[in-house]
Amino acid sequence: MATTATCTRFTDDYQLFEELGKGAFSVVRRCVKKTSTQEYAAKIINTKKLSARDHQKLEREARICRLLKHPNIVRLHDSISEEGFHYLVFDLVTGGELFEDIVAREYYSEADASHCIHQILESVNHIHQHDIVHRDLKPENLLLASKCKGAAVKLADFGLAIEVQGEQQAWFGFAGTPGYLSPEVLRKDPYGKPVDIWACGVILYILLVGYPPFWDEDQHKLYQQIKAGAYDFPSPEWDTVTPEAKNLINQMLTINPAKRITADQALKHPWVCQRSTVASMMHRQETVECLRKFNARRKLKGAILTTMLVSRNFSAAKSLLNKKSDGGVKPQSNNKNSLVSPAQEPAPLQTAMVPPVYGFSASAPSCLLPLPSFSSCAPSLASWACSFLGPRRAGRFVCCPAGPFPFIVLPGRAPSRMAELLLLLLLLVGGRVIRALC
Repeated sequence: MATTATCTRFTDDYQLFEELGKGAFSVVRRCVKKTSTQEYAAKIINTKKLSARDHQKLEREARICRLLKHPNIVRLHDSISEEGFHYLVFDLVTGGELFEDIVAREYYSEADASHCIHQILESVNHIHQHDIVHRDLKPENLLLASKCKGAAVKLADFGLAIEVQGEQQAWFGFAGTPGYLSPEVLRKDPYGKPVDIWACGVILYILLVGYPPFWDEDQHKLYQQIKAGAYDFPSPEWDTVTPEAKNLINQMLTINPAKRITADQALKHPWVCQRSTVASMMHRQETVECLRKFNARRKLKGAILTTMLVSRNFSAAKSLLNKKSDGGVKPQSNNKNSLVSPAQEPAPLQTAMVPPVYGFSASAPSCLLPLPSFSSCAPSLASWACSFLGPRRAGRFVCCPAGPFPFIVLPGRAPSRMAELLLLLLLLVGGRVIRALC
């Protein structure tokens, strides 16, 4: 059972190793418990930088995680509070993201999608039985226990999770990730457990065809789509999906939360519990290809957002939160203290993912701006970028517009305002990032 210790020093019980990820106020490092040599992941939060409200959120996250013990949930094993730091010791999951694993498979079918959503629903059912609502179900929070074939899917990151009373519906605030928000949240209606089921419906839709049910570069239009439940099953990609799979999606993406299927009911749906006879076994190559592109776009957004948060550029990060998850950006009006969307809706609270490292270390900080690898204008963009940012710094740039990952290296510990503007401009065009470290 996870415990909270206030007198024991973390280093008395654990030995820290390499960094696994980094956020604005925390870092995740591999650690080993000295008495058992068992490996874990330690989330180390710098509490000196937290506000009183953030302290409450940290305590809530630890309290919630201590309740949850399920094979499809990343488990909290220990919680240690020291002067200036708080340590949360979780399962060490080494398999990476579920969606990244899928695109690396040689074979992927509707039955595989059924197996994935089955495990996700098991985790959601467990937290709902404990009167917990996750509020941020999305691909980044679906991890694999290991790199072994058939490794368990594990739900992670309860930073936005809340405690509710049974089937209570109330307004708990505007939180989540744009493409996965439910209609009731966008309407600012009372909400509860059904918001997680809506997000599961979005995830299942993506699992089957590789792209989301609701899509628009204009966030206001995206929200209108979601509130209207305006999705469909277009040909030809949906022609090969079984009616049972579409039926489950329809029940998950029901606008009225009172009529939306529950996690327990979804687990009993024939497409989930009888997948060997109901779900198609046909390989879905088109889904894999679409999912690969979908992954690249969301990684780009996450990498840039994390860079801005780590460099304390919160105003730019908030602006980035107000864009579509596939990489499209829409300028938003803001002031020093607030940010509103075209519909005057605040940017939802979000969690930032940590980008993977590809050959760059923190000892040599730089900012790599992505160029659109699929665009013929990459070389001219690189030249234009140098001239745009001024002749004094242009000679220090390393422009690499060729190859599968074209980018511009901006030396220095943090990008200038001009560099940030260029970053957002390139994001408008699209592209990939191989490392953003400021």
